[in-house]
Amino acid sequence: MALDSAKKLEIIATYGRKENDTGSSEVQIALLTARISELTEHLKIFKKDHASRLGLLKLVGQRRRLMKYFKRTDKESYMALVEKLNIRDNI
Repeated sequence: MALDSAKKLEIIATYGRKENDTGSSEVQIALLTARISELTEHLKIFKKDHASRLGLLKLVGQRRRLMKYFKRTDKESYMALVEKLNIRDNI
């Protein structure tokens, strides 16, 4: 269920602070969000795929921790990212 490299490069270019920025919180949260949405669509079709469901829960937890850190360090950028990615601010 990994993202293909073209989609990953597109996300990095969109959310990165500068070229080849793969470590910033914005990029990591955007990449996790893309993987979460792909896994969610997969699980709508294959309802009994419990291994993928466990992976989805781990990804959601990892994104939640990153979002919590990002909100604590840079609230304005966090709110803009949440709006841009269309995800809930429940932290």
